[in-house]
Amino acid sequence: MEIVLAEVKDAPIIHEVMLQAFKEYEHAIPPSSALNETVASIEQALKCGERAFIGYIKEQAVAMVRLFTVNNTGIYFFRLSVIPEKQGLGLAKALIVGLEKYGRSQRKSISECKVRMSVPRNIELYHSLGYVITKEEVVKNRNGIAIPVVTMVKVLSEEGDIT
Repeated sequence: MEIVLAEVKDAPIIHEVMLQAFKEYEHAIPPSSALNETVASIEQALKCGERAFIGYIKEQAVAMVRLFTVNNTGIYFFRLSVIPEKQGLGLAKALIVGLEKYGRSQRKSISECKVRMSVPRNIELYHSLGYVITKEEVVKNRNGIAIPVVTMVKVLSEEGDIT
């Protein structure tokens, strides 16, 4: 998989990959607010400093992840997405490794994400990459609905290993 840093013009690609990946959560309680995002909202976020990586296989967008800088010390990633027919092939892990490399190149020392407690396979994925749960809380999504989540953090060293 080739991983590229997205540009504002790539917002429709980001949106499409995200919708395909998050469709499985449309009947979750509550449904993912990712399904309510628009190309315009993603364009605006990218214009305001958000970054995204898109993974391509043979010129087809198959995965993406969005991120931004937190307190000048870390990166926070979200909306990690792999299209359904490519899930289970290690693409999510490859994207995370890529965003961690990007974080280190930007002199960031922490990589962080929030994960719904109701999706243990995602918690397991991040654990397998060295992320640890640092906090459990209930947050409100963009629609004001309370969701139990865990915050998962990895300390980034120069080599990319946990320090």
